[in-house]
Amino acid sequence: MISEIKGLHHVTSMAANAAENNSFFTQTLGMRRVKKTVNFDAPEVYHLYYGDEVGTPGSVMTYFPFGQMPKGRRGTGEVATTEFSVPQGALPFWKERLGNHGVTGLSEDNFLGEARLRFDGPDGDGFALVESDTRGRTPWTGTDVPEDAGILGFHGARFALRDAGATGELLGFMGYQKEAVNGNVTRYRIEGGNAADTIDLEETRGARAAGQGAGSVHHIAFAVENRAAQLEVRKALMDTGYNVTPVIDRDYFWAIYFRAPGGVLFEIATNEPGFDRDEDTAHLGAALKLPTRYEPHRAQIERHLPPLSA
Repeated sequence: MISEIKGLHHVTSMAANAAENNSFFTQTLGMRRVKKTVNFDAPEVYHLYYGDEVGTPGSVMTYFPFGQMPKGRRGTGEVATTEFSVPQGALPFWKERLGNHGVTGLSEDNFLGEARLRFDGPDGDGFALVESDTRGRTPWTGTDVPEDAGILGFHGARFALRDAGATGELLGFMGYQKEAVNGNVTRYRIEGGNAADTIDLEETRGARAAGQGAGSVHHIAFAVENRAAQLEVRKALMDTGYNVTPVIDRDYFWAIYFRAPGGVLFEIATNEPGFDRDEDTAHLGAALKLPTRYEPHRAQIERHLPPLSA
């Protein structure tokens, strides 16, 4: 069994409109844009990162806004809901705020004793806010969202799967423990890591497969402390039969990727070097940062990227 994984690192999704996406996360949800860069494989497309003050692993939601991309089709084989933690008692504030901002899909429920507020993102993304203990985390305070209600980081994620068995076995191999079963949803939790420590597997046999597009999660990333730990994880996964990519330098972390049995793309990302490697904390996300190979083409790239609010 793998022991190096420390919970979630980030979740990466796709969007149709960069400005709308940026506004939703920084103004409606009150998160901080901690990095403004471009897709490594498509430099005409932003890669936007939102999180807490410093982009702590376990707090960062990232997006590829492919302009005018058709919406994804919800179904099985995907991360159906990305869940954020908020302090206890914060949901009434968020229900009113999201309603005032015209957010759709608002519904309240309770799962395993936790109060949840579900809502849609601009492209039909599946989100939920979950009341949780702060566990030493603090929200970004640079907006009009009060600190006692602000988003702390991820709570976890819920997968929609036709058959959850093989993915559950994989999570167990990755260090997650089965914690509870409620109807067709099984919760897994990892001990000793960060506070973004839950994965729920919702099994819906016979449902249609998801189709990726705007509002779809592209991949979900799990955190390891450093490159040495990442290599240990990569070897363990390959020895078990998974087809894992070589290590890829993503400037702010190193990454490896593989496909989980249920169809979800997994990434293992390092906590090092972090988002302050090329910007000081006070100015994170302000300037456009480009991978080295694209720097000679900065002027052309900047002409094609749409403007974003601060």
